[in-house]
Amino acid sequence: MARPKPAIVFIFITLFLDIFGIGVIVPVLPKLVEQLQGGDVSKAAHAVGLLGALYALMQFIFSPVLGSLSDRFGRRPVILMSLLGSGLDYLVLAWAPTMGWLYAARIISGITAANFSAASAYIADVTPPEKRAAGFGIIGAAFGLGFIFGPAVGGLLGSHGLRTPFLVSATITLLNWLYGAFVLPESLAKENRRPFTWSSAHPIKALRSLARWPIVLGLSGTHFLTTVAGNIYPALWVLYTGSRYGWESKQVGWSLALVGFMAALVQGGLAGRVLKKIGERTGVFVGLLAMAVAMCCYGLAPYGWMVYCIILIGSLAGIGSPAVQSLISKQVPADEQGAVQGALNSITSVAGILAPILWTALFSWSIAKERSVHVPGLPFFGAAVVSLLAAGFAWRALHLRPARAAEVADA
Repeated sequence: MARPKPAIVFIFITLFLDIFGIGVIVPVLPKLVEQLQGGDVSKAAHAVGLLGALYALMQFIFSPVLGSLSDRFGRRPVILMSLLGSGLDYLVLAWAPTMGWLYAARIISGITAANFSAASAYIADVTPPEKRAAGFGIIGAAFGLGFIFGPAVGGLLGSHGLRTPFLVSATITLLNWLYGAFVLPESLAKENRRPFTWSSAHPIKALRSLARWPIVLGLSGTHFLTTVAGNIYPALWVLYTGSRYGWESKQVGWSLALVGFMAALVQGGLAGRVLKKIGERTGVFVGLLAMAVAMCCYGLAPYGWMVYCIILIGSLAGIGSPAVQSLISKQVPADEQGAVQGALNSITSVAGILAPILWTALFSWSIAKERSVHVPGLPFFGAAVVSLLAAGFAWRALHLRPARAAEVADA
């Protein structure tokens, strides 16, 4: 059995590099697409959207596959295989001569990014139930730090050539793969492994299988709605702050850096301590309420400086996600952790497809010229409502079997 501390550090680095790699691409991929499209901005915009959809679709399809494979063969080979695939993907992006190569690279990247399911299952394997929420908090911390450094490094390296960020990401990822090949221990004991079945790897059937555990099914709905609400940041932040406050890239960068820093601070350190004191069940509702309040404040804030204060308040929402994941993991047998985490990552992918379409469409409608009254904050009010709906799903799930729900939440 793996020793938790070094294993958790490696998993944190792996998840950080996943998000870092995505962040590095953000400021340079659209420009690379535009270059390959001969400078046609309209064609480039369409292609960038298609690349994003392909990435999310591959995650949706392959998250339960990799999760189920990790239940059969162990977490270690799946994680290492995904790291190797990510490194090779960055190399393809660095040297892609045509758009066809970019599409192929994004498909590979979406498949390998599905290693979140195996990484999440690894965390469940090596952390005892009473510390599992803190363990899952490192996922949020990795997201936060990757969200801070990725775009900044990508923009800096991109000034030295559009291909440079991809070469740097490939080097870092392949070095991490090499390091993991020598030091990463297996976390799943052989007696806890189960045969691979296509029914557990099928994305739709994997989602349906969550119904075997009523609490898991309800909290999966909470997870989906929380992800839809949270995805308003990457989908709308630049457009909203530029339109309402006249922010340029510098102010946008500082604000997103603060969002990432607070996410890393709360989920990487404070979440475990807070949840230990108030309990995971209470933590779910505290986190979702904080998210709803923050979203309303964003929609109402008339001045840009207020946004920084709201970010601090909204960071408390970060305790909700690890609490939900911990509650789910405690309901699932050791030999099915990978499959369930894969199903949850498929849910995340669906939310990642839906959220940008929903929030940008709502924003466009709210500021359209034909509107007699413009309400630019309308999408954030919508995200607040979605956060409250997520709390409703959690309430219903945790009260389906009150005695058992309380036992699990306070374990």
